[in-house]
Amino acid sequence: METTRQQKINRLIQKELGEIFLLQTKGMQGILVSVSAVRISPDLSIAKAYLSIFPSEKGKELLTNIKANVKALRFDLGQRLGKQLRIIPELAFYLDDSLDYLENIDRLLNNDNKNEDKK
Repeated sequence: METTRQQKINRLIQKELGEIFLLQTKGMQGILVSVSAVRISPDLSIAKAYLSIFPSEKGKELLTNIKANVKALRFDLGQRLGKQLRIIPELAFYLDDSLDYLENIDRLLNNDNKNEDKK
């Protein structure tokens, strides 16, 4: 169970990381990176950020680039949150594939409905 402080820090980090990714992806046409969720550890030392990347075909490639530049992202986050947090947490990034999962379910349901209509 997350405390109120953890929830506030989750929202704050999510907002700031979203703005950082928005600025970084402006130069890349057709790519959208959004932060779908952030979960911070109880001791506020590790933040797990779940990223939703569109188009999903480039997701793995972008995630490896993001993981390679995690120190620069943490520095940028520290510049933005330095007055609000005493210690900037370590960042861990994960791919949020829930949208792909939903698309797959939707596609399967549509195929099932088409098969029933043919009968």
